[in-house]
Amino acid sequence: RVNVNIQDADGLSSLHHAALSGNKELISLLLEAQAAVDIKDNKGMRPLHYAAWQGKTEPMKMLLKAGSSVNGQSDEGQIPLHLSSQHGHYDGSEMLLQHQSNPCISDAAGKTPLDLACEFGRVGVVQLLLSSNMCAAMLEPKPSDPNGVSPLHLAAKNGHIDVIRLLIQAGIDINRQSESGTALHQAALCGKTEVVRLLLDSGISAGVRNTLSQTALDIVNQFTTTQASREIKQLLRDASAAMQVRALKDYCNNYDLTSLNIKAGDIITVKKYSCHHIKHVSQPVL
Repeated sequence: RVNVNIQDADGLSSLHHAALSGNKELISLLLEAQAAVDIKDNKGMRPLHYAAWQGKTEPMKMLLKAGSSVNGQSDEGQIPLHLSSQHGHYDGSEMLLQHQSNPCISDAAGKTPLDLACEFGRVGVVQLLLSSNMCAAMLEPKPSDPNGVSPLHLAAKNGHIDVIRLLIQAGIDINRQSESGTALHQAALCGKTEVVRLLLDSGISAGVRNTLSQTALDIVNQFTTTQASREIKQLLRDASAAMQVRALKDYCNNYDLTSLNIKAGDIITVKKYSCHHIKHVSQPVL
């Protein structure tokens, strides 16, 4: 009798290979012949990991129906959802979530599926994961690594503007810090001008210092005089020379029709040197 679970030098079985290639007929034959659905290769990867990596939804469905562990982790701590999210497979990720895949599981590097989708700019998958009922938990610091890098840091580092907008809309703490600082530090360090602009427009603090006591401007001042670095420096200088204030009460100067009319609760940005002119109507926004 043929050993249907025989493995090659890398630990891959016939079912691993069939899942990787997406061969539904072969998967069906192997499962009928009692192939082990959760057999691991040398990296702890199961056939479902490979099907998810390739975004093969029908093979994934067959393996799940046969009882494959949706949250089984590889030696690197990855579940199939990590792989489908990283590679932007919307349908595969949706299927895994429908089968109770846990998007809050972190891999050995401390990254969740959302982290990977944000890092690689997979906008559709980011939308999908944020629509999960576990969305709030995914945006909070991880208990095992409260000072770690957030999805916003990862998206900022790689310049994924649309992902950053989604995260901000979902309510992520824009000023959350890692050892290297905020997402603004990451964007400045990597020369992502439009990300710096978006983060500043969205209210991120330009004055936050990282563990080396550097602001984002301190970091970008180390750059050469490229066009991107010059633009980023100017954006950060402008932000450092301004502050946001919130009006405590309505203010209107009836004797000057060109003056600024303010309603209680309005937030405005002002140059620090002019703040003494509006002390009676405003306070710093925390």
